[in-house]
Amino acid sequence: MDTVKSPAEQRIILHNVSWETYERLIADHEDSSAPRFAYDQGELEIMSPSPDHERTNRRISQLVMAVADELGIEVEDFGSTTFRREDVERGFEPDSCFYVQNEERVRGKARFDLTVDPPPDVILEIDMTSPSLNKFPIYARFGVPEVWRYDGESVSIFELRDDQYVQILESIALPPLTSDILSSFARESLTLSRSAWLRNVREWARERAT
Repeated sequence: MDTVKSPAEQRIILHNVSWETYERLIADHEDSSAPRFAYDQGELEIMSPSPDHERTNRRISQLVMAVADELGIEVEDFGSTTFRREDVERGFEPDSCFYVQNEERVRGKARFDLTVDPPPDVILEIDMTSPSLNKFPIYARFGVPEVWRYDGESVSIFELRDDQYVQILESIALPPLTSDILSSFARESLTLSRSAWLRNVREWARERAT
């Protein structure tokens, strides 16, 4: 079994991994926030997030919820929930994911069946270095409408169009948010205390709600 390592992001990719092995790994780590797994027809990525990775992940998640609160939009944050489908031999655990347009359809659910339930409306990826496994084809197969990717400097927004992701400037799920605004707040979160930063986020959103 071949492996490729990326020490900075603590990523390992394994080749020729069976679906049964992937399922066992998921079961063994069902109640753990790390490591996270992505599976694409025999290719398995195992990622253990760094403190920088998780800090940015949590800040952007807090931003989404704060903006939604100020704008009166119902959003559910399902974090790094495991999504998988044996029929297509694919699965993923995002850094964070949000239900916005489909929030009501998943309200109160403890388990997801993605042959019936909708995928998350927005997925957040924190990629401080080049990822070992390109997850866009996995997200596209599940029909995830929107992906945000933070590369350590800026946030890019991608929309699913005809099974391909196209970069766009403004979020479809949360229209006040643009790639520039998300990037600016992500950078600001590195220098301000959490409470001061969150106040700035809420003030910005409040101005757009009036």
